[in-house]
Amino acid sequence: MNITVTKTQTPKEKPVDESKLGFGSIFTDHMFIVEYEEGRGWYDPRIIPYQSLSIDPASPVLHYGQEVFEGAKAYSLDNGEVGLFRIRDNARRMNQSAVRTCMPELDVEAQYEAICRLVDLDRSWVPASEGTSLYLRPTMIADGACLGAHSASSFIYFVICSPSGSYYPEGIKPIRILIETRYARAVKGGMGRAKTGGNYAASFKAAKEALDRGYHQVLWLDGREQKYVEEVGAMNMMFVIDDKLVTAELGDTILPGITRDSILQLARDKGLPVEERKIPVTELFEANAQGRLQEAFGTGTAAVISPVGELTWLDKTIIINNNEIGPVAQMFYDTLTGIQKQRVEDAHEWVSTVPRFN
Repeated sequence: MNITVTKTQTPKEKPVDESKLGFGSIFTDHMFIVEYEEGRGWYDPRIIPYQSLSIDPASPVLHYGQEVFEGAKAYSLDNGEVGLFRIRDNARRMNQSAVRTCMPELDVEAQYEAICRLVDLDRSWVPASEGTSLYLRPTMIADGACLGAHSASSFIYFVICSPSGSYYPEGIKPIRILIETRYARAVKGGMGRAKTGGNYAASFKAAKEALDRGYHQVLWLDGREQKYVEEVGAMNMMFVIDDKLVTAELGDTILPGITRDSILQLARDKGLPVEERKIPVTELFEANAQGRLQEAFGTGTAAVISPVGELTWLDKTIIINNNEIGPVAQMFYDTLTGIQKQRVEDAHEWVSTVPRFN
């Protein structure tokens, strides 16, 4: 792409204390944006100062929720460069989500170049403290000024960046999870496989009710029978049962997580047996009673690995691995974060270095 660059004339004040970055509340000086019109294609790719979007009140994204997004990270490497983790895979998944929501695809290499150019321009915003990162949020929304329950003909793709603090500033602590039995997040043939805002909105009610009861996350069951384990909020779920790594098989209702795929590959590399299959929720409680459920943890971009210490289903509660992070979860966390920071061998070439364009 022929990306034009307009640098800000009023740079923001960068955070000094990286221990107080939090997540998603601070944004860098610039953003990338490109637009699409049916019959014209994508046009006017540009990096501009971070600013509000101007859309019509009749824009389809506001009325019909036609939008998709991604979540990825850039890391400060020990050699002074900036690394990106599996960004092209995020771009491919972005296109898969776009196809499902009747939106145009944007070439994977075009997305990669745009992100590289943006991160390079704002590389001074990439935090360096242990556990920190520059969170990247590519987003595509329907645009225009026409009401009507059909796909839009105009779209906007943009990328914003947010320096983010460590997910575990006080060390990794297992979380409490409530298995949801009333609400459904996704069903076969639906949108569960796409990374779209409606899926998250559908989960908020159950998540708030669980939070009010002292739980950290909700584990969703299948929407049809409320029988099989699916995923947790913004994470895929994994279990260690009988020394095997077990996770729900992908389908219409589960997001194909980049971290999930990375963990499964690492497991196979290390000779750990992997099973991708339907997991009845009853199996987890039976395996725990028999001493065969050794660990449970979530996988996702934000936390990488989130160990689960407690699971509640109906009136039953189980404690997993004495409410401590297990050796398998710890190994995966150390290995994957080591790869992301280029301190552990990157056998699959998942990390790329941001070029210096300026």
